[in-house]
Amino acid sequence: MIASSLRWKHTLPALLIAALLSACGGGGDNGSNTTLNTSTPAGQLTQEPGAPALSNDIATDGFNWFNYRRSQIGLAPLVRNGLIDNAALGHSNYLNSNNTVAHEQVVGKPGFTGVKLGDRLAKAGYVATSLQGEVIAGAANTSGFYLAEELITAIYHRFVIFEPLFKEGGAGAAVNTSGYAYFTTDLAGNSRLGPGLTAGQLVVYPFSGQVKVATSFSSNNESPDPVPNQDVVGYPISVHANYGTPISVTTFSVRQRGAGADLTVRLLKSDNDEHTPVSAASIIPLATLSANTVYDVSFIGKVNGADVTRSWSFTTR
Repeated sequence: MIASSLRWKHTLPALLIAALLSACGGGGDNGSNTTLNTSTPAGQLTQEPGAPALSNDIATDGFNWFNYRRSQIGLAPLVRNGLIDNAALGHSNYLNSNNTVAHEQVVGKPGFTGVKLGDRLAKAGYVATSLQGEVIAGAANTSGFYLAEELITAIYHRFVIFEPLFKEGGAGAAVNTSGYAYFTTDLAGNSRLGPGLTAGQLVVYPFSGQVKVATSFSSNNESPDPVPNQDVVGYPISVHANYGTPISVTTFSVRQRGAGADLTVRLLKSDNDEHTPVSAASIIPLATLSANTVYDVSFIGKVNGADVTRSWSFTTR
């Protein structure tokens, strides 16, 4: 069990392209202190095979952890851009100064650098493509690995972090006098986007053969709540294609190895959930997964009209 004031919030800016690729987490002005059993301790993350070296700089460690996970599932790593770093740091400083977590800044408030992400990138000297995203975490934890892993766990944030077409990114963090950290990562492409995935291809998470996967997720800590009327659920499982590439789902299931029945899940896809992009889908088991157990996943569907069948497994911690 981990005591944490960590909370996640997903926002929907006016532009559709941003609505599908913006998420934030945290709430520095939220006085709650929630006990969770969904987090992975930072010390355990450092022990994962091939984990990046720990620098003890929140922004660097968080950014490197995103790239570590992206590489594990077959996505190109993000190139770190100093101009985007400046935009992200400025936003984290704004959040810290105003004891809040939000994507939009308010003119006249301390640390103001731009109302929207695009404004802040432009002020930093970075001219982005139309595809841009932002994830924010706020927590009483100063491990960049931990903050990044929690954002990956929160499914609407994962859709942003694992977007294959993002080419560049930057990160910045600020910590208040009480040790509460604000971590911002901005993702974009400048004159062009990254190579993405080939036609008809998708990536999955947890990835095939992954071990030490968390058993649960606190659904109530993400807003909108991906599983209404229930808090602790099983760890989310997802598939991802290039932005704008439609994924259709015929069947998407998970079962404990050796068990006879598929788990009961909530399926998130674009035609039944407005917060899921057309290029992704997820199933969330409605019961906590068992520890030290192998789970088998099956996906049958289409990616941009091409038939795709994937079967893989992962093991919980």
